[in-house]
Amino acid sequence: MIEIKMYTETDKPDHNEKKVIIGFLFKHLENFGDAIADIEKAVDYALKEYNSFGGFVLTAQQDHEMLGAVVVNQTGMEGYIPENILVYIATHKNHRGKGIGKMLMQEAITKCSGNVALHVEPDNPARFLYEKVGFTTKYIEMRLLKTPS
Repeated sequence: MIEIKMYTETDKPDHNEKKVIIGFLFKHLENFGDAIADIEKAVDYALKEYNSFGGFVLTAQQDHEMLGAVVVNQTGMEGYIPENILVYIATHKNHRGKGIGKMLMQEAITKCSGNVALHVEPDNPARFLYEKVGFTTKYIEMRLLKTPS
């Protein structure tokens, strides 16, 4: 049976659990992920390890094996920007296609108070899961990456 754990500012993972979650996301996000330091920043934001609006982290585990993880950050906005951003969601590469990602996504949506946004690269196959659970494309994101001078 799959167990879902929720971590918040009042129910934080211990240091080792947090490192396992960050390492899991780094490994299983594969080429759609970020640097470990950036993943850790998002987890720390969710857990209010520093001054932030907070959020939460969900994990799915079975027989002490992590099968998936989600990080949601609250934006502190309402209306013009969704109140939550789903920063990371990953499923163990050996357990994909079994509904774990969908289960985690639905649980995350349920736990969010307010609207939810996420960013997804157009070629990411997870995009179809996001559309199945109700996400739509409202905007095209554009970025200006400034180079240090």
